[in-house]
Amino acid sequence: MNKKVLVLEKDRDILELINIVLTDEGYIVNVLSSELGIFDHIKNFQPDIILLDIISPTEEGTALCKTIKAAEDSSHIPVIVLSTHPKVEVVKEICADEVVAKPFDISFLLSTIEQQLITS
Repeated sequence: MNKKVLVLEKDRDILELINIVLTDEGYIVNVLSSELGIFDHIKNFQPDIILLDIISPTEEGTALCKTIKAAEDSSHIPVIVLSTHPKVEVVKEICADEVVAKPFDISFLLSTIEQQLITS
C-alpha cells in the first residue's frame, strides 16, 4: 500500500514541486496551501506523515504543529516541519518529529520522509 503524505505549504511553487516529486516516488499526496480545514483533511485523508510549513518557531508559528501533535486523531502522525527560519531546529524540541530547512535538497527531504515512516 502506498503511503499518504499531507503537505501544507504556503509557497505554491514549493508545494507544486513537492507534489510532483512525492507523486513520482509513489506516494499518495494531498496538498494544502492554507491551514483552513486541515483537521478535516487529516480525518478524511488519514495521512501517514505530514509536511508542515512553519514561518517562525514562535508560539504563534508552532501552534498548528502543537495542535496536530496534541490531537487524539493525529498525535501518532509524524510531522516534518519545513522552514526558512535560521533557528528552525528549535521546532523539533517543541512539536515536530523532524525539521527540514528551506531551501532543501530533494534527496534529503525524501530520505527524511522515509526515515520518519520507518520509525513511526
